[in-house]
Amino acid sequence: MTRSHDLLERAEKLIDLAIKAGADKADAVVARQQSNSVSVRNGTIDNTSASESDDFSLRVFVGQRVGSVSAGQGADEASLAERAVAMARVSPEDEFACLADESLLAKDWPDLDLYDSTEPGSDALTDAAKAMEETALAVPGISASVGAGASAGMVGLVLATSHGFSGAYQRSGFSRSVSVIAGEGTKMERDYDFDSRVFFADLDDPRTIGRKAGERAARRVNPRRVPTGSNMTVVFDPRVARGFVGHLVGAINGASVARKTSFLKDRMGEQVAISGLTVNDNPHLPRRPGSRPFDGEGVSSGPLLMIENGVLKQWYLASPTARELGLVTNGRATRGGNSTVPSATNVIVDPGETSPQDLIRSIGTGLYVTELIGQGVNMLTGEYSRGASGFWIENGEIAYPVSEITIASNLKDMFRRMTLADDIDPKYSIAAPTIAVEGMTLAGE
Repeated sequence: MTRSHDLLERAEKLIDLAIKAGADKADAVVARQQSNSVSVRNGTIDNTSASESDDFSLRVFVGQRVGSVSAGQGADEASLAERAVAMARVSPEDEFACLADESLLAKDWPDLDLYDSTEPGSDALTDAAKAMEETALAVPGISASVGAGASAGMVGLVLATSHGFSGAYQRSGFSRSVSVIAGEGTKMERDYDFDSRVFFADLDDPRTIGRKAGERAARRVNPRRVPTGSNMTVVFDPRVARGFVGHLVGAINGASVARKTSFLKDRMGEQVAISGLTVNDNPHLPRRPGSRPFDGEGVSSGPLLMIENGVLKQWYLASPTARELGLVTNGRATRGGNSTVPSATNVIVDPGETSPQDLIRSIGTGLYVTELIGQGVNMLTGEYSRGASGFWIENGEIAYPVSEITIASNLKDMFRRMTLADDIDPKYSIAAPTIAVEGMTLAGE
């Protein structure tokens, strides 16, 4: 962390210079990033990349006017500070612009075990990518590779404010992925598998990832169309269920509520989902991709109960958004340009009480979705229409692959008609199980 200490000293110096240049208050951020990645295709290296950066951002306040400048390592601090203050003085007033209240600033924070110093190197990344591709191509029915890749890196945040906060953290990240094609000609089908972890040793074995990718693609060969119908039950595989829950997370983001672009903007304290849905947000989980010891304003807030038994309990908030809504930040700020915006951390959906297999058996006939296509979601009205592919369910069993289907409903109804399975996978920033949703419309043949 010696490097972070040096960057923190520079951030504090920037703030001192900004105050001397005429700012009333200021904060300085250094966004740290390191990455090393390799991609292969057909056993040959397709691309390699390596990068490292420490990007400074200084934000200053002159009354309710804000100026922000960014620069790399070699910039002159005094010139940066003077330019930021000059920009603020000619900027329009922003009545909601602010730093976090001083009483909310973190004085200490937990050690979340977020950094693994392992450096696998390009050769090890290449070997992993080749092993994934080789194993996937060996699965019967696989005809071609789209490519495989492996990466290692780190992101970090250094933050200092003029009213007393000073802190830094870094989080490592490692990933492996492979995508392959099954079938020939116009009947080709693609699928993939991947893994992403904070610690290198926690990654799935490359050959396991490759085998799963190959098996997924092979199962999708020769898909059928299904008849158009209404009042159908659609089962979302966890890979797509995470995105479905992500729509709910987006709808309870305070920024969307303040802009009046959320279909839940007037529903605080009301039942917005089934009574079995409880959603927590927890930034203080060790070794998790969404974890952070403090937020982008220096506030350290632990777990938040966002939805309890289907009842909406609170929005995601940063200080400017909270001020606009007449509330107080709950420590979910990230930096976005010259402001801070709210965002989720680790979203945990409480699991249901039935296995995915029993859930599928219970619905008899329906659609099991493994992939969604398009962006047909209106977050203002909740209208939902997406292209889908996956498998048809008959007599409570997976029967055959299907594609070229559109599924439609309204999110407000979908959250009130869903059933949760018990297969929570905690390694993702949104931990969601298999989810069945009743009453959807399917457009097929």
